[in-house]
Amino acid sequence: MRLRAVLALAPGIVAIVLAFAACAPREEAKAFEPLSLDCSQAFADQAKAITAQPHLVPAPHAPGEPYAFYSTDDNRVSYLITEPGAPGHPAIMMQTAANGDVKTTGCAYGDKRGYEQLRAYLDSLKTWSRR
Repeated sequence: MRLRAVLALAPGIVAIVLAFAACAPREEAKAFEPLSLDCSQAFADQAKAITAQPHLVPAPHAPGEPYAFYSTDDNRVSYLITEPGAPGHPAIMMQTAANGDVKTTGCAYGDKRGYEQLRAYLDSLKTWSRR
């Protein structure tokens, strides 16, 4: 008789266990982590990997500008990928914003002097403000 009583309660116990399982905290979705630069990769391979990332928004391409700009949708990270005709081409630069500061890193695959010119230009944009 005891077995019958336990079996009669089984559907209710299963329902309670399932209800608690549904309320259990779920693992938070992993935050998007943009790719860091890896200068040991070939330019074309790295550019392809960068542009294939989710949460990356391309900036409108200005006519005559030999660069492609991309930013994460939260604006924490931006990439500049040079095109033929750009100083230092081929080159890739990354700017990371954190704690009120912007850090510029990059990979110079081409002319080092042109790369430094490009880096100086990007660094000058950090202090630009509209008046």
